[in-house]
Amino acid sequence: MSDLQRSFAKAKLAGLPFNPPLPPGTLLEEDEDEEEPIPEPSPDDDSSSASSASSASSTASTGTIRPSPSKHLFVRPKGYETGRHKPLDPLPWSDFFSQEFYLERFTPNAKLTHHVYLTPPGPKAPLFVTHHGAGSSGLSFAVCASEIRKALPEAGILSLDARGHGETTYQRLKHGTHKPLENEDLKADWVLDLSLEVLSEDMAMVVRLTQAKMGWVELPGIILVGHSLGGAVVVDVAKEGKLGNAVLGFAVLDVVEGSAIDALASMETYLSSRPTTFPSISAGIEWHTRTRTIRNPLSARVSVPSLLCPTPITISPTATPLTRSFSPTMTSTLSSGSTTLPSDELITTLFPSTSPLQPSRRTWTWRTNLTTTSPFWHSWFLDLSSKFLSAKGGKLLLLAGTDRLDKELMIGQMQGKYQLQVFPDAGHFIQEDLPAKTAGVLVDFWRRNEGGVLVLPRKVGEGAVIGGLKKVGNGAERQASS
Repeated sequence: MSDLQRSFAKAKLAGLPFNPPLPPGTLLEEDEDEEEPIPEPSPDDDSSSASSASSASSTASTGTIRPSPSKHLFVRPKGYETGRHKPLDPLPWSDFFSQEFYLERFTPNAKLTHHVYLTPPGPKAPLFVTHHGAGSSGLSFAVCASEIRKALPEAGILSLDARGHGETTYQRLKHGTHKPLENEDLKADWVLDLSLEVLSEDMAMVVRLTQAKMGWVELPGIILVGHSLGGAVVVDVAKEGKLGNAVLGFAVLDVVEGSAIDALASMETYLSSRPTTFPSISAGIEWHTRTRTIRNPLSARVSVPSLLCPTPITISPTATPLTRSFSPTMTSTLSSGSTTLPSDELITTLFPSTSPLQPSRRTWTWRTNLTTTSPFWHSWFLDLSSKFLSAKGGKLLLLAGTDRLDKELMIGQMQGKYQLQVFPDAGHFIQEDLPAKTAGVLVDFWRRNEGGVLVLPRKVGEGAVIGGLKKVGNGAERQASS
């Protein structure tokens, strides 16, 4: 070090305040007064972006020893314990919606209990009504719903579980009565009707039942939002006018007729490649994120638990001798043949902790058996493109890639019949992979259609108002036909 450098360093050190040495034993002491929160991942993080965010916040996520502002130099984050912070733990629905309802209705042959999540809209604010894809649930829009509220705080969101999905239940009844069918009347080959007409009718009824439940004199302005199968459902609701003039527009997420029908050929192969069970819900969440089925861990933590249910347990009286004492009712039940135990509490009561039937040893399986829905696959997407283009109201198509466009939609897009948004960084579950960006597009879509006419964004380079363009503010924008 040169004399000039040494002189400069001495001058700088002389200007610093003197800090006496810390008392012995304080270097590893926990800082009780200051706690730094562990940062949550960004709503739009996918697995790759989340990894870089994880690196940037590694001191919090891995408990790396770091200097503390209080000069306790080697403090760990307060509450740190090995294994205590579990980033793949499930998140509750109440973090994203304000209410949930079970809405009952009867048909001549069944009782349906529709399960919905709701955040009511404010005065003159829109209601975004969402429908998930096959095998998913209303919670696939949970994070997106919270992002919509950030962009438009007065907005309402109604997210439903379709029949055969989530917590919506279907009970078969004797025709013309409210009495459930007896066991002998149940047919083993019976399949729940998931036809497009039935699902769209369900969606319209859920909106009407919610209106009655909330006491709304009239429906607020509605933006229908559907992902995959849900996209076909919202198009059918709009096309058939099942909610009347309340529908301002509809958004379809990552489904078009041509590519959807082409993909059906490989659907059974995909379903057979999935795990049939998981040892825990967290393991199910981990599988979805590791395989990039859902690229956003935050969304996976709230949506995946609703896709799983405890694997049914059957007991065969000839498999393992049951030597414990049971009540006469339970003894006769077990001796009469195989039975499914109804609850973990009953299992805990009847069987010792070493039994494989204990809740801690149970596995989780898919709530919806998608293989049984195969008779309806083709009809879901048949004529989807033409119905999308001809339905009344503003139209928005969100895709993960332009390669998904078929010829009819390409022509319609060039004619300005709908708004197209592409998110190339997203997977199939656009609203889960990029919830903030999806929410921003949906809110902007509502603002453009609040008056009932779709106004497409101005093309780059357009400056003058020419034929077929509508003057909006200081810019020229294309007006689409409804």
